[in-house]
This record gives sequence, structure tokens and C-alpha cells, in this order.
Amino acid sequence: MAVKIRLQRHGKKNFAFYHIVVADSRAPRDGKYIEHIGSYNPNTNPATIVLNSDSALAWLNKGAQPTLVARKLLSYEGVLLRKHLEGGIKKGALTQEQADQKFAAWKTEKLAKIEAKKQGLSKLAVDMANAAKEAEIKVNEQRAEAIAKRKAEAAAAEAAAKAEESAQAEEAVAEVAETTEA
Repeated sequence: MAVKIRLQRHGKKNFAFYHIVVADSRAPRDGKYIEHIGSYNPNTNPATIVLNSDSALAWLNKGAQPTLVARKLLSYEGVLLRKHLEGGIKKGALTQEQADQKFAAWKTEKLAKIEAKKQGLSKLAVDMANAAKEAEIKVNEQRAEAIAKRKAEAAAAEAAAKAEESAQAEEAVAEVAETTEA
């Protein structure tokens, strides 16, 4: 029986998350499985991976073959590195302490990268919010200028209308005066 480490789809339409399972390769994608070893949620940024690495490593040592995406997830979590280091211990190339040191160094570096990405994302969100505020301030200033311009034009038009009315009234008074004099 060929055993695979693969993903099993769950979640809503356009909002999937996955269970990482060990299953017979002949079983359907979302069907029967042997063991549930973790979950993967690509909807968060960075993606959330919860994995029982000891169980995954045990299944890899028993001969389970991960699918392409499962292999990437196992690599991301360091399971494949641990398997590689265990192979080095079995061959006598390293001691257990050296392997533990290498894995711990890799894990701290990986956690630092993840934390840097999270901080970068939060900084990006703050920068985008500030840019949106500045753009809104510019738009509001332009609107205020346009309103002030319209008010000034209306006031000028009103003053011109009043001046025209007073000129017409003066002409009417002058005509009446001319007709009364004549």
C-alpha cells in the first residue's frame, strides 16, 4: 500500500483551508485517511501551519511520500531538515548534539524571518493607512477650494446683478426725470 502525506480540502468556497493527512494514495482527496497530522490555512498572511512534526517525521521514516505542496509545508516547518540530519547521525557524519545545534540555529533563523515579515506587513498597513489619510486630506482641501471659489463667483455674480439693477433703476429715474422736465 502506497502511503502519501497530502492535503485534504475543507472550508467554504473561495476560502479554503486544509488538513494535512497521511492517507492511502488510492483514497479520494477528501476521503478516508490514516492519520491527521496538522492543518494549513493559506488565508492568513503569513500562512498558518500547525503540524505535529514528530508524527510527520515518523511517517516519512516509514516511507510515506509527501505530495508537492505537502513537501513544501514539511520543508517550511523543518521536518525534512530533521530527517536529513537523522540520516547524517545514522551514517556517523554528525553527532546528536551537532544535529540539534544545526536544527536550533535553523529554527531561530526561520522564526526571525517570519517575525520580520509580520513586522513588514504591519508597517506596510500603517503606511497605506497614512497614505490614504493624506490623499483624503488633499481631496478635502481641493473640495474646500472649489466651494470657496463657487461662493466667490456667486458673490461676484450677485454683486454684478445688484449693480446692474441699481444702474437700471438710475436709468429709470433719469428717464422719469427727463419726461417730467420735458
